[in-house]
Amino acid sequence: MKIETKCLHSGYTPKNTEPRVIPIVQSTTYVYDSTDDVAAVFDDPTKSLIYSRFENPTVMAVEDKIAALEGGIGAMCTSSGQAASLLSLLNILKAGDSFISAATIYGGTVNLFAYTLKKLGIECIFVNADAPEDEIRAAFKPNTKAVFGETLANPALAVFDIEKFAKIAHENGVPLIIDNTFPTPFLCRPFEYGADIVIHSTTKYMDGHAVQGGGVIVDSGNFDWTNGKFPEFTEPDESYHGTVYTKTYGKAAYIIKARMQLMRDFGCYPSAQSAFYLNLGLETLPIRMERHTQNAMTVAQFLEANDKVESVNYPGLASNKYHELAKKYLPGGCAGVISFVIKGGRNTAVKFMDSLKLASNEVHVADIRTCVLHPASATHRQLSDEQLAAAGINGGLIRLSVGLENIGDILDDLKQAFAAI
Repeated sequence: MKIETKCLHSGYTPKNTEPRVIPIVQSTTYVYDSTDDVAAVFDDPTKSLIYSRFENPTVMAVEDKIAALEGGIGAMCTSSGQAASLLSLLNILKAGDSFISAATIYGGTVNLFAYTLKKLGIECIFVNADAPEDEIRAAFKPNTKAVFGETLANPALAVFDIEKFAKIAHENGVPLIIDNTFPTPFLCRPFEYGADIVIHSTTKYMDGHAVQGGGVIVDSGNFDWTNGKFPEFTEPDESYHGTVYTKTYGKAAYIIKARMQLMRDFGCYPSAQSAFYLNLGLETLPIRMERHTQNAMTVAQFLEANDKVESVNYPGLASNKYHELAKKYLPGGCAGVISFVIKGGRNTAVKFMDSLKLASNEVHVADIRTCVLHPASATHRQLSDEQLAAAGINGGLIRLSVGLENIGDILDDLKQAFAAI
């Protein structure tokens, strides 16, 4: 972001001065030179800024950075990861449509898909992501408009076969949307494997410090919205003076429509201050992800060798069922989240967690600090036993998010908690 400054003591005005950090543009409003200038912006919103309900210079600088990290054509930040999931789909779907989702996704997203979207007349068809291709193809209906999956599922840690689903989605003329929250673009760039839209809960590793919530939608610019299945992109939008998004904005049709139609109406845009904090997290993302991955691998090996642990789920382990997919999609490591089942079930798991001293028991994940959560009691509490099983969760399951602390300190904390049970 370029700004002009003036040295008052000398009268010298340097041009195109670039600050070391993105400045916070704390304003809801932008001033124009004339009424004609305002009208021109409403005719074409790419010409200038309109209102901070859906665009702000600080946020847009971060959007450009995330789009570049993912290799996309554009991005739109949201106030939460859930908002990103919602708008990524509502930009495509309407009442009477359906979409396909992997069953092993975040519990809050299951609630959004299975209950809230159902109330809006949109059907989610859950599939076993590990099923044969023909079984997945059979789940499609004439009204199916999208496919959704998580690169690394939370907390099941199932690795999603992006290329397989991209092929099936494209055979059916629909886009593949990938939630890439856990790997971040440092560990995986789904567009390189055929995904069309990527979303993140930036609250997690991108921020990394648990200081603000947020989400983002990134558009690859590669999907053909003119294939006949998406008239909302190729026919005039009466809510925006008849704009035809594919005609006016070409490859950026999806992300422009999301901003000028959905963000305009829902207004779930982050503040400039939130974007400022997010940018600070992005600047240390590579080194943090390296340390998270190294620490998690050491902890996973420790847990696998512990006789009080029934099973460990971390795709970085050679024994893991997703290890080969992880080598393909996550060659740089599998991030810092581990799920493991402790012997003795729910009560023993709770006692173990309550005995931890360094690790925090909290409703968060992917933080610089080590934290734990009992999914069946918290994030997935609303799910039925059948849905819990489908998501790969049982009563003894613990989600452990390994932080950046000294690895010896992390292991000592786990050892004393195991001793307590």
